[in-house]
Amino acid sequence: MISTDLALALRASGLRWRPASGDRFQLDEPEFEADVFTVSEMTVEPREYPTGKILAFNGTTEWALDSVALEDALWLPHEHQLREMLRGTFRALRRREDTHEVEILLRAGNSGEPERLVFEHPEPADAYALAVLELLRRAA
Repeated sequence: MISTDLALALRASGLRWRPASGDRFQLDEPEFEADVFTVSEMTVEPREYPTGKILAFNGTTEWALDSVALEDALWLPHEHQLREMLRGTFRALRRREDTHEVEILLRAGNSGEPERLVFEHPEPADAYALAVLELLRRAA
């Protein structure tokens, strides 16, 4: 699972979340720091109102919560979602002895040669997140 620090960096870099069933998230509250929630029509449902989008907690599973504003939730993208964000730049995920490498290939710049970038992290989701962060940084 993606680290909280990288999820925060993705959000700060402009990544926007459109909640869908199966998405994981944390709440930006110290008392919920270790809790990970999952969007599901049965327990956590995204609802749109004229005032904004909320995540509604249904039933008794999340006894202390009724709903939270989307801005108060931190999306923890799955590995496959991060890979999809890389689109056509993604070239490979390689497992090394103690790390994972994500390779992307960017279009040719001034030199005329495509730019190959490799991002390493012990967790594959975090290696993908580092690559997505670079794409967001370059798009800004």
